[in-house]
Amino acid sequence: MLTAKTLLKASLGLGSFLKAPMVEAQPRATFAPQPVMVPIRSIGPRERDRIAQHLLALTPHDRYLRFGYAAGDEQIQRYVDGLDFERDELFGIYNRRLDLIAMAHLAFAPDEQHSDCAEFGVSVAAHARGRGYGARLFERAVVVARNEGVGMLFIHALSENAAMLKIARNAGATVVRSGSESEAHLQLPSATFDSRMSEIALEQYAAVDYHLKTRAKQFWAFLASLQEVRSGMRDARSKSAP
Repeated sequence: MLTAKTLLKASLGLGSFLKAPMVEAQPRATFAPQPVMVPIRSIGPRERDRIAQHLLALTPHDRYLRFGYAAGDEQIQRYVDGLDFERDELFGIYNRRLDLIAMAHLAFAPDEQHSDCAEFGVSVAAHARGRGYGARLFERAVVVARNEGVGMLFIHALSENAAMLKIARNAGATVVRSGSESEAHLQLPSATFDSRMSEIALEQYAAVDYHLKTRAKQFWAFLASLQEVRSGMRDARSKSAP
């Protein structure tokens, strides 16, 4: 769990993506890895097109792992169209171009008798894997689920989906395998003041990050348009020159 101190430190560096990357010499000594702050933003109904674009870009095998069957384009579109944003929670990770590169779906049980249960599903773009995004999205889902009164979080996955099952095991979930399918369940503690404040801080952190990325994208688009105008003026002068 990320502490408030970690969140405050991370917020001070939100604008670092505007700086050019620098290559520094790495020390030979090995240190324990520090928690990675990944801005995770809540996804609303106005972003259905982005969700569809992200899921449709998955390869057939990735779709198979995500949905448990070889989902076609029409089936994915029906899934997106049927998302209930009032009942469920969806989270996303965006790159500097504001592309949705990873998303999670926290689905709450529609039956009131099982209102203390929820299911987690995640997908990560092929080029964005290996960065721990799936685990970060799961951690965020756990925080939200706790605060919503969920006592048991489930993950249904194919047994060959090693990455998803590893995330569940690392979080302390119990994994039960039944042939080609596996089910993981994680018992969640009750919500606390710290968990509620953590959710608020994480959402605010992601909102600021997204705002800065939006402004940066607008800035570079403005520079590109200026470059086009200057190029057009130079071409016009060269053509009009005697």
